[in-house]
Amino acid sequence: MIPLVYDQINGWGKDDEFFLALLKKVNVKEIADLGCGTGRLTTHFAQAGYHITAIDPNVDAIEKAKSKEYADEVTWIVGDSLNLQPNTFDVVIMTANVAHVFLTDESWQQVISSAYRALKPGGHFIFDTRNPLAKAWEQWQKDVTPDVAKDEVSGDPLEIWTEYDGFVGDAFTFYEIVKNARTDEVLIHEKMQLKFRTQEEIYKSLQQVGFSQIQVYGDWEFEQATEETKSFIFHSVK
Repeated sequence: MIPLVYDQINGWGKDDEFFLALLKKVNVKEIADLGCGTGRLTTHFAQAGYHITAIDPNVDAIEKAKSKEYADEVTWIVGDSLNLQPNTFDVVIMTANVAHVFLTDESWQQVISSAYRALKPGGHFIFDTRNPLAKAWEQWQKDVTPDVAKDEVSGDPLEIWTEYDGFVGDAFTFYEIVKNARTDEVLIHEKMQLKFRTQEEIYKSLQQVGFSQIQVYGDWEFEQATEETKSFIFHSVK
C-alpha cells in the first residue's frame, strides 16, 4: 500500500458497499478499523455514524487519512493489533485484504488473538481475504500496463508499475514502482509480500482462539462461500 497513490487507483466498489451493509446488519456502534491505511473506507464508517478507532503502522497513510472529510470524528493510531484495548469494541474489521500481509503463523495468531481480546462479549470480527484456489496472482502477472495517477502537489502524471518475483517460499512477492511519467524518475520502489491462507486454515485458526458462529460469505454477496468463490468475507462472533 503506497499512500501517495492508493486512493487514486482504488475506487469505491462492491466490497465497500458490502462492508457498510454488513455493519448495518449487525447493528453496532464501537468499531476498530485495523489496517485502515489511508482511511479510504474509514471515513465512510464515520460518516455513517459509527464511533471509529482506526489503526495502521504506516505513518504516511495515517497522515493522509487525517486530511479527509469526517477525519475529525475518528481516533487515529499509528500502531498494530497490540494497540487494541481489551473488551472495548463491538466490531473489529479489516478491509482491503489486509489479512494477506500477515506472513507468519505467529503474526496471524497475534492479530486474531488481539481482535478477540478487544471485542466485547458478542462482538464481531469481520475481514476479507482472497481464495487461493482462484489464483488471482495469475491474472495480476498477465497485466503489463501501468496504473496511472497524479502527483497531488505538482500535478505531474504518475505511473505505477508492478514487477513480480512470484512465490518466495509461501509468500507471493512483488514490487510496486511509482514513476514520474514526465521525467521517468522513480519516486517509490517498494517490496510487498502476501500470504494466501485457505478457507479451512483461517476457519480453524478462528475457532482455536475462541470465535464462534463463523460465517464465510462469498464474492460480496450474503451467500455462503464455495470453492469457486474469489473473495471470502469472514464474520465471526466472540
